[in-house]
Amino acid sequence: MAEISPAAVKALREDTGLGMMDCKKALEEAKGDIEAAKDLLRKKGLATAEKKAGRSTGQGLVAITRSKDGLSAGMVEVQCETDFCARNDEFRKMVNKLAELTLQGGDGEVKATPAMDEALKAALAKIGENMKFANGRKITAKKIGTYVHFNGKVGVVIGLDGAIDDTLLSDLCMHVAFANPIGISGKDIPADVIAREKDIAKDKAIQSGKKPEIAEKMVDGAIRKFLEANALLEQPFVKDEKKKVKDLLGTTNITAFARFAVGG
Repeated sequence: MAEISPAAVKALREDTGLGMMDCKKALEEAKGDIEAAKDLLRKKGLATAEKKAGRSTGQGLVAITRSKDGLSAGMVEVQCETDFCARNDEFRKMVNKLAELTLQGGDGEVKATPAMDEALKAALAKIGENMKFANGRKITAKKIGTYVHFNGKVGVVIGLDGAIDDTLLSDLCMHVAFANPIGISGKDIPADVIAREKDIAKDKAIQSGKKPEIAEKMVDGAIRKFLEANALLEQPFVKDEKKKVKDLLGTTNITAFARFAVGG
């Protein structure tokens, strides 16, 4: 059996964050090969995590990374079991790494890549808590705005075409974080969502005993209010509810936006 030096054990502990005895046993099994020992420890960590896979992941973080030219932004939501894990430096580094990796692909929804899976598994092996990649999105535009709430639980990316004051752009990002719109305009709200709202409004009208023509008007009114509440351009601006978001933009268009909230 190869003699394992305390320095090798210490180095492996610093690289993996795992216990001294686990590191020593892995080095012994790997005959002193640190890289092979890392693989053994990762496998051990994954085996432990698999047993925890059924646990809920109601905590986590949102992170955003911008490209060097500032024209693209990638955002991810990664969930974990506890807030203690979400505040762990290793977890935070991994979430930021995943956000960086989103920039390697195309715009739109981002699915976990092999590189992302590896980064997640490495953090999982060190921390030993169930965690998962929940959401990813990349947006490219002529102007990009981003916002992450101070607690790291809510993040927003907005893409625009046109000139806009940086202060207003920052306010728009915070508006999206607060108001949680479904689409940019009513046309962007999925048809099945609108159909469900119509069914609800129709049932309410029927139960109220209104005549068919009155009931139809009630449904139209309910849908109009729903679109105003959930279409970004139609929403009252949170910092001045007398104005709608569209009133602030002038000739500038919002081309895309994304909002992630941990567990939401």
